[in-house]
Amino acid sequence: MQKSAYKTKQQELLLSYLSKMQGKHFTAEEIRAHFEAKKISIGIATIYRQLEKLVSEGKIQKYFIDENSAACFEYAGEECRANEKHFHLKCELCGRLIHLECDHLEELGGHLKAEHGFVINPLRTVFYGLCSECASKEGENE
Repeated sequence: MQKSAYKTKQQELLLSYLSKMQGKHFTAEEIRAHFEAKKISIGIATIYRQLEKLVSEGKIQKYFIDENSAACFEYAGEECRANEKHFHLKCELCGRLIHLECDHLEELGGHLKAEHGFVINPLRTVFYGLCSECASKEGENE
């Protein structure tokens, strides 16, 4: 008989919150702020510890967008999409991180490998620019 993992109330609250965030990116600080706003006390160290545990269990994916930003995470449920090929778009105004799955970028990856001998890592590739919402606002201000 296999022993079930010990679960605390904080773990349950965190998993419940993360399951509602499926497909979205978040940082440990955003999680802390969410619970603080709800007057629920979960320390940042506990959040980081639980996030790292979930990464090791394959339930969330951890991303490092750049050296100036905190690591962000994405909840993928019971089956982590760690090997799924997708790129990221990062809005330079609002900071939003967007998944980009595009066959044209796979073609670009093929070209870079064949013509330049370079293999890109789609999980760590980020394109910087403006999201459609911020681009619209920028257009209004010109």
